Amino acid sequence: MDLTDYGTSSKTTRGGDIVRILIALAFVVLSGYYAYTHGEGISNISILAIASAFGAYMALNIGANDVANNVGPAVGSKALSMAGAILIAAIFEAAGAIIAGGSVVGTIKKGIINPNAIADVETFIWVMMAALLAGAIWLNLATYLGAPVSTTHSIVGGVMGAGIAAGGWDIANWDKVSAIVASWVISPALGGIIAASFLIYIKRSVMYKSDRIEAAKKVVPLLVALMVWAFSTYLAMKGLKKIWKLDIITALLIGLGLALTVYFIVRPVVDRAANALKNDKDAVNSLFTIPLIVSAALLSFAHGANDVANAIGPLAAINDALMNGGVSTKASIPLWVMLTGGIGIAIGLALFGPKLIRTVGSEITELDKTRAFCVAMAAAITVIIASQLGLPVSSTHIAVGGIFGVGFLREYLKLSYEKKLAQIEKHSTSSGLGEDETHAFVERFKLADVAEKRAILREVKSLRSAAPISRDERKSLKKATKKELVKRSALIRIAAAWVITVPASGILSAIIFYALLGFSVA
Repeated sequence: MDLTDYGTSSKTTRGGDIVRILIALAFVVLSGYYAYTHGEGISNISILAIASAFGAYMALNIGANDVANNVGPAVGSKALSMAGAILIAAIFEAAGAIIAGGSVVGTIKKGIINPNAIADVETFIWVMMAALLAGAIWLNLATYLGAPVSTTHSIVGGVMGAGIAAGGWDIANWDKVSAIVASWVISPALGGIIAASFLIYIKRSVMYKSDRIEAAKKVVPLLVALMVWAFSTYLAMKGLKKIWKLDIITALLIGLGLALTVYFIVRPVVDRAANALKNDKDAVNSLFTIPLIVSAALLSFAHGANDVANAIGPLAAINDALMNGGVSTKASIPLWVMLTGGIGIAIGLALFGPKLIRTVGSEITELDKTRAFCVAMAAAITVIIASQLGLPVSSTHIAVGGIFGVGFLREYLKLSYEKKLAQIEKHSTSSGLGEDETHAFVERFKLADVAEKRAILREVKSLRSAAPISRDERKSLKKATKKELVKRSALIRIAAAWVITVPASGILSAIIFYALLGFSVA
């Protein structure tokens, strides 16, 4: 590319950025205008219009940042194109928000502050407006920096910061704050462990077999059935909980019935598809394409139903306070408020989502379809387990933790494999084998399944002893493998963003609250 091409490319990029910003701004303005012209029985319609604009801005940023966790792995593994992922996620996010988002929402997210400690309705409204704007600004900044963060933690931090500014330190529920801090470790750790466990199982039961196709015929239908069980239970508990409440046992039984049905439907389909494939990893990976697309759609639906409250919860609370002249713990959600959240998430995803989708899908570690499937499974199963154990978790942290989990597992397996190869070569050379014989020995090891590899290693040990791999060689292998498979810079950037999300949005919210309070007094 010459300098002229570069200049043209930069101008095109800037032009596209300006168009996206103008479309987002138009949505924010239209949301405020609609609230201003359609608000009924509202004491101060201007305040509602501004709050609606803030809610629309928050919804845009949820779409730009949080939705990447649902579709990023599918895009990174090339199961979905970027355009296809955005289309599916936008449809299912909006559907989840509008169909299953509920008709009532808690006015104080996660019970993070005590609303009774707020002196009057006007102060409560400023607290909610400050929380909305601060959460949205923080999400916007995180998206710009390429850091997937929790939208729930963003709005929680906003509510806490403005609440403390309004009512002092005692207004905060510090037990809830401690639970959120704990989730910074619990969520990614659980997600990583579960995703890595699935990947180990798939590798041992399919990828390390000599006849991968026959192994896949047995294992893939089981995995698809397990996915149906996990996701139907997850959807019943999280995605549909506001319109159909189920206990865990009922949800599991319904999911099990669906899983058994799907197993008997899918097994012959997998058999036919597998028979046409080559006996290699790429071919077996292709069997996970449709399950990944389905999982991305279901995760998006559940996310839209669940996390739309981060945008519309404070807006519904403001609307309720303006209508009734009081502060309540629950507020009804007018249809226009729900549409603001659902449509805003879809527009934000379409306009600004690709950056974080690329970050989650390909910039942390390389994902193929098998690894992406393991991440999706971890997202659903971790939420189910954590919900029953009462553990605080974040879906964002689970998904990203799952990606790091499979990445670090790949590092470990690669390092272990390289050390074994080096050991074989050293033992073979020291035992008097020629270069061709040593090469044949190594190639035999590479093509062997797990059981055969163990037999080869025993054979190696029976050869004349040789010096083990040196410490410097081990360090060199480990260093090279880490650089290749997991980006440490991404880990540091994302972890730092997680830790500062609550305090950053809290401090920003407190500043905005004082500004709004000063404006109202003036």
